[in-house]
Amino acid sequence: MCGIVGLLFSTGGSSERLENLLLKMTASIAHRGPDDQGTWTDFDAGVALGHRRLSIVDLSSAGQQPMRSPSGRYVIVFNGEIYNHLDLRRDLENTKHASYQGGLGPEQSTAAGSYRGTSDTESLLSAIDAWGLHRALERCVGMFAFALWDTHLRTLTLVRDRLGEKPLYYGHHDGMFIFSSELRTFEELSGFSAQISQAALWHYMCQKAIPAPLSIYEGIHKLEPGQLLQIDTKYNKSFCNIRLERYWTIESAVAKPAFQGTAQDAVTELRRLMLDAVKGQMVADVPVGAFLSGGIDSSTVVALMQSVAPGSVQTYAIGFNEVEFNEAPHARSVAQFLGTHHHERIITSAEALEIVPQLASVWDEPFADSSQIPTAFLTRTARSDVTVALSGDGGDELFCGYKHHLTAAAIESLPRKLFLSKLLFAFQSPRAQLHIRSLPLGSRPKQIANKLRILSSVLACEHPERRYMALALQSDYWLHLMRGKVAASLDMPNLNFPAAADALTIASAIDTVTYLPTDILAKVDRAAMSVGLETRIPLLDHRIVEFAMSLPSSYKVRDGKTKWPLRQVLESYVPSSLIDRPKMGFSVPLEKWLRGPLRKWAEALLFEKTRQDNPFDQNVIQALWRDHQSHRWNYADHLWRLLMFRAWQMRDAS
Repeated sequence: MCGIVGLLFSTGGSSERLENLLLKMTASIAHRGPDDQGTWTDFDAGVALGHRRLSIVDLSSAGQQPMRSPSGRYVIVFNGEIYNHLDLRRDLENTKHASYQGGLGPEQSTAAGSYRGTSDTESLLSAIDAWGLHRALERCVGMFAFALWDTHLRTLTLVRDRLGEKPLYYGHHDGMFIFSSELRTFEELSGFSAQISQAALWHYMCQKAIPAPLSIYEGIHKLEPGQLLQIDTKYNKSFCNIRLERYWTIESAVAKPAFQGTAQDAVTELRRLMLDAVKGQMVADVPVGAFLSGGIDSSTVVALMQSVAPGSVQTYAIGFNEVEFNEAPHARSVAQFLGTHHHERIITSAEALEIVPQLASVWDEPFADSSQIPTAFLTRTARSDVTVALSGDGGDELFCGYKHHLTAAAIESLPRKLFLSKLLFAFQSPRAQLHIRSLPLGSRPKQIANKLRILSSVLACEHPERRYMALALQSDYWLHLMRGKVAASLDMPNLNFPAAADALTIASAIDTVTYLPTDILAKVDRAAMSVGLETRIPLLDHRIVEFAMSLPSSYKVRDGKTKWPLRQVLESYVPSSLIDRPKMGFSVPLEKWLRGPLRKWAEALLFEKTRQDNPFDQNVIQALWRDHQSHRWNYADHLWRLLMFRAWQMRDAS
């Protein structure tokens, strides 16, 4: 895993200025690749590429980037891993396409089947040379973001992996087209216009993170998962004629033929696919470990790892002193049963206070999933021993592990949805609210009224896809905080699933391409790469994703249990008594911390008066803070979104 940058520029400018700019851009992402640095520039063509290397596979100089293809036609900067790259080499050798000249110096003819080294980047370039980009992508299993320069056609192509594990930003500045693994590169550019995108800000408030193609800055975009971008520079000197193409979609995965076997056949096939993915992702020339929470997903990954590992797998867990948030004992029990070499760290409130001010610099645009706190500690703990860590992310999205998946299915089973929406809307009138408050509901009238409001807005949507997204986002709540500066509706992806797709499949698929890359994968990537740790996610092998989408929902939710196939795989390694417990999630005692150790820090940010660029209604913020401190309501989640945005705004000042 690494970091990549690059730019297209008009020829005729100062070569020294451009070289300095490229070096500055490359240095901005040094944390992503602390082991090596490389640059390549063709001033006549107007292209420059930069790379920071975290050495994982082939630690020798043969793996250095930028790298040229066997024919010399292509130059690449690559971030990620191609797990089946040795299979690609065998296929290439069988078809006599593996001749490699390599390097960026003078090309020298080599015998067919020879390579300079063992890196997956070299394998990918050989595949592109032999089969073309699209066919090579079809055959690649991995996570990646890369830039490919075609010296013959003078085209630049940016590519992001199917699920969005690796990030890639792009945009225009000062007559140039610029791309980078992280947004911070653009902030380093002289004269960069750091204008905040109001659309992105509203998405952030609704989703806790900013989805592709948006970024927090107007005019800077994220490449979307499963997408490639191409610019032909021969007749496009302003670099504004951009072609975007999707080479993989979740809709195509859902549309594939349904799995025809029995439920037990599905378990057998899932075990086979997962074991293959785990084996492939354990390959590295550096130490490899795994995150272990004691939940179903991470425990399954670790169990499969331990079943094929020659020794004890290094596993890592985070816990809290607060019992209701502490998963560490569960992780410890699973680790002891499997025989891993387990490492556990308990986070105190004092340690949280120490790391929280650093979060805005780790996530270089606003990000407010509070599980970023334990994730930051977890990646730092693991990095002290290993360079690669496998994670169990993706299981909830693929196998319907969230409660709201079941809620979505229940909503879809309701008759006369529009009529019910209007009926529930009537309960929002002042008179109806007065009657609700008079009922013997204890402290719950406000909560019940809020749920009725949400359900009414969900039922008013026309299609299952829109109903699910309305349920997941609940965007209208945030309008009063934004001072009317945003549009009336969020710009959500236009997803169209086959008519045969049921509610659980639709909910699972939507989360896989929205919540997963926007929140979960961004959280893990930034936390891990801030300390030079590569994370790998076996469940996001696209073959497993496509298999999960082919399963009947009755196989995913079975006998009253969600994620049934994953549970069955795990129970062949670990007794159900160790894992059969209520889902905890990777949450933190934020409600308590904001009333205690984080209170002064939070007040300093929320009520800071020297800056005049606060986009939120300060009166609403004061009301939220007052109600939270008085224990009238738990507004920790709302306040954390505000705090992380303000912390991001103030990060330079601090």
